Amino acid sequence: QVQLVESGGGLVRPGGSLRLSCAASVSALDYWAIGWFRQAPGKEREGLSCISNNDGTTYYADSVKGRFTISRDNAKNIVYLQMSGLKPEDTALYYCAVAMDTVVDILNHEEYDYWGQGTQVTVSS
Repeated sequence: QVQLVESGGGLVRPGGSLRLSCAASVSALDYWAIGWFRQAPGKEREGLSCISNNDGTTYYADSVKGRFTISRDNAKNIVYLQMSGLKPEDTALYYCAVAMDTVVDILNHEEYDYWGQGTQVTVSS
């Protein structure tokens, strides 16, 4: 069973920054992709950014490209999401997830197998 624990959420003013962390109980060798997703009340879960183990490529949704950066510490089995230029519309519950097998649409949440419990990000003045 894969366990994922997110942390780092909180309340931040518009234009501010946060760094989210996701501690995984498995190493990068054990999954095909790891990524960050979010879900706001009444909205669909949205894929934000992912890393493919196939070739280490990172992927970003258009909504966060240029503002969010995904990175990974393989020694600690932690994946980060550095968020800057935060906007009120970024307010959501943020999740990390892993896909154990090859995925076709890497930002599609339905492709992922294991999920953390989420960490809340609220952007408000």
